[in-house]
Order: sequence, then C-alpha cells, then structure tokens
Amino acid sequence: MNNAAPVYKFDASEKPTLDLHTVPLIAATNESLEGYGCLVDDPDNFEIEIVRWPAQGWRPVDPDTGDEGGWIEGVFESTWRGDVLYGQNDAVNGDYVLGWSVDPQSASADAATGPRDKVLLWHLNYHPDGGQLFYPLNPGPFVVPAALPGDDITPDKVVAFWCDGSCGLYIHPIIWHEGVFPVGNKQRFFDRQGRVHARVSCDVGEEFGVYLSVPLTTERPA
Repeated sequence: MNNAAPVYKFDASEKPTLDLHTVPLIAATNESLEGYGCLVDDPDNFEIEIVRWPAQGWRPVDPDTGDEGGWIEGVFESTWRGDVLYGQNDAVNGDYVLGWSVDPQSASADAATGPRDKVLLWHLNYHPDGGQLFYPLNPGPFVVPAALPGDDITPDKVVAFWCDGSCGLYIHPIIWHEGVFPVGNKQRFFDRQGRVHARVSCDVGEEFGVYLSVPLTTERPA
C-alpha cells in the first residue's frame, strides 16, 4: 500500500482505466442514515461532534481538555466541468478532483462527452477529529457516498445517500465519505467540520483496482 499523501488536483487522464464497482443508492432518511449520521433541517442550531484528543498511554486526557478546537465553517462548492467533477472547500482551503463521469482516459474537462449519470470515484476519506455537516445553499438533489468506520474498508462496504435538497446531511466522526455530488451542473453547500481537520484517506483505485460508480439521478431511489 502506498502511504504517501494523496494528490487531489490532477488531469483525469493521469488515472488509468479500471473496472467499476456500482455503489447502492439509498434515499437519505434518519432511519437509513442510522450509524452514519442524520438529516439536518436547521444548520444554525446544529452542533457537530468534536472528538477528544486521544490519550497516548494509560493516563487519560483530562475531561475538560482535548476537545476545545471547535469547528470551522465555509462553503463547499461542487462543479462539473465537462466530464470532470471538481470540489472546493473554503473551510479548509481544499481543492479537489472528486471524480469523472466517463473513463478517465477519455474524460474532457472542456465539454461533456457522455451523460453525467454517475460519478466514478477514486478516493474516500474520514475525519477522526469531528463530524461534518453539508447543507445545500442552492436547490436540487445531491448524493454523498459513505461507509461505516473501520480502516479495513472495501468497495462493497460503500453506499451512497441521495438527498432531495430540502435539508442537509450530517455525518458522524470516522465515517468514510467524499465531497458532495450535485445532480445538476453546480451546487454550493454550507460546510461545518472539525477545525483540526485530521484526514485519513483511501485511494480506492490504487488499493482495489476499481472505481466506485456512484449513480446520479433526479428521481428518488426506491
């Protein structure tokens, strides 16, 4: 396994052609999100979870310390340019290639060469220091891939939650995820997450030899 830090901005053609693993698409409800997170109606009155700094040995961290970093806020913007989906997270100065809608060897960032009915996802990550809230600032459905905690993640453990855009989506700490995928051309989200912004990554393509095919649709999944 390559333990080097991932590179998040690149030309899609730098990635190889790989087989696809289709991710199940699930309508986001508080019931279907159990263990992953929850839906959020009012972001102004919603506090994300902050995880206490871990003890280094048998002596515990004092209970009134280690979780005082709080959270940071900003706008997460997801934009299609041709076949390539880009993400920008102002809260943590993040700039990413999230995925593409066709084989990366033929993907164009200038014009769409095929339908944008899926995102071929190359990467997942989780935050051990806190949860994360995505709340839509523009109307329209969106999709968030996710998997339950555990470093032994495999493609079959990943699902994707479809949201109709009427409320936000919150994920707990250590939940695998990636940025928000708009069903339309572009969408902006209010983002709130832990200020420490620790990140643990998995290059799915490199580790498993597949891309995760995450469906995009305007229709609520059954």
